Amino acid sequence: MLQEIRIRDLGVIDDAVVELHRGLTVLTGETGAGKTMVVTALLLLLGARADPALVRAGAARAVVEGLVDLGPGHPALERAAEAGGDIEDGLVLVRTVSSEGRSRAHVGGRSAPAGLLAELGEQLVAVHGQADQWRLRHPEQHRRLLDDFGGPTLAGAGAAYRQLHADHARAAAELSRLRGLGRERAQEIELLRLGLERIEAVDPQPGEDVALRVEDERLTHAEELRLAAQSAALLVTGDDDSIGSGADGVVGVLGQARAALHGTADNDPDLADLERRVAELGYLAADVGSDLSRYAATVDLDPGRLAWVQQRRAALAGLTAQYGADVDEVLSWSADAAARLTELLGADDRVGELEARIERLGAERAEAAKALTAERERAAALLARRITAELAALGMPRASVHVDVTTAAELGPTGADEVEIRLAANPGMPARSVAKAASGGELSRVMLAIEVATAGEVSEVPTFVFDEVDAGVGGRAALDVGARLAELARHAQVVVVTHLAQVAAYADRHLVVTKSEDGHITTSGVVAVEGEERLAELARMMAGAGTAAALENARELLERVRGVG
Repeated sequence: MLQEIRIRDLGVIDDAVVELHRGLTVLTGETGAGKTMVVTALLLLLGARADPALVRAGAARAVVEGLVDLGPGHPALERAAEAGGDIEDGLVLVRTVSSEGRSRAHVGGRSAPAGLLAELGEQLVAVHGQADQWRLRHPEQHRRLLDDFGGPTLAGAGAAYRQLHADHARAAAELSRLRGLGRERAQEIELLRLGLERIEAVDPQPGEDVALRVEDERLTHAEELRLAAQSAALLVTGDDDSIGSGADGVVGVLGQARAALHGTADNDPDLADLERRVAELGYLAADVGSDLSRYAATVDLDPGRLAWVQQRRAALAGLTAQYGADVDEVLSWSADAAARLTELLGADDRVGELEARIERLGAERAEAAKALTAERERAAALLARRITAELAALGMPRASVHVDVTTAAELGPTGADEVEIRLAANPGMPARSVAKAASGGELSRVMLAIEVATAGEVSEVPTFVFDEVDAGVGGRAALDVGARLAELARHAQVVVVTHLAQVAAYADRHLVVTKSEDGHITTSGVVAVEGEERLAELARMMAGAGTAAALENARELLERVRGVG
């Protein structure tokens, strides 16, 4: 609940502290004393639009601070903590408005946008005034009220419908997307099929392009390679016809060198080592010679093979020119293309599946909408009876309220229903939208009746604020309004700005707003009155002066109210 509001330099208020308590608190005072300015301060604290005209003349800025006491786990506390606010010692809200029009907000000591104040305000306080009759002018709010009033059964029906509606909408959107992509999908399928067919026709193998390039080079220069290998082999191993003629190859020369060293090398280890190295060269030369001869014998001089290799390379080059830098990239593209083609071809099946799913979800959604309508109609009948009973207790015994649930043209996110709270002020009169059928005073009472009728089921806010909800009401009806406000205060903190003693008499705490001689409200300008001081204020409200007769009437009023209680 709201514990305290401090207001500085706002309108006629210099510096005032309003301490609030549980139950019903009323604010009274002479006309122009600034009672409504307290509500204005609260609205600023709850994120209302900042108006620089509200700043007191001569002041640089107006400041409103509020302290809110909430139980652990309250959504407003959790939201403030998410925004970085300090909530250990309660929730502190601050709003500053400069005379130049700039506005700043703080939540739990942390700077925050005014929108966060508004968000928190929806969870903390319900403010009702002559310009804001419970937002009854907005039909959507009628449906929201009924759904909140309907309890767990209606809430469950609503949740089931919303889930089906969301599933239906997602499936319809996916189907529309697939159909919209039909032409592009067909073109992509054709391109993928063409590519895969080309690759399948060539049937490339991993690394094949590299191997064929090497083979192509060998076959193209086969004769040169064979002659070169033969010549080198002769130079290394020598010709059989030249053996002993001094024209031996490298092998023979090395053999002669080793023979020259043999025997003599035994006399010197260094020379023996050189002999061994010459012998090793001879062995190596003999191996190289043999390898060269074998290579020359194996060189393929097959023109047919060369033609095939070059044709094969040309076919692979056609693929790499379009699908990858080499054969391995072509194969990778092929794998991805096959997967994509499977996906695209399956889209036709997906369309069929979606069409069937949409039809099924549509039928299920329609049944859920019927169930939701039935629950709303049940709740509407109960809500209408409760509000009508409350109006009877508010001096409108001939009025009746109807909560109409009508079927809309199409199913929407909230179902098939349009909800409207309608009022027949007198028997025989047609029921009309409550915002149009009731006069200003009646509308105030209708709004109060709704709040009281739904207090146990609907509202989760801990505080209600009413700004002259009793306007246009007097006599016995004023007592009825006070009694119903007191009834609402059994469930929540209620703060009322009133000019009627009949309403103020029901207060658990009575605050009086007074101005100093210079026309401003100071720190002592909002005081709680009890006992004789309260009697004097009630007398002033009833008769304009604290005469003996007025005081006696005020005393009788309090006794009557307490006797009713």
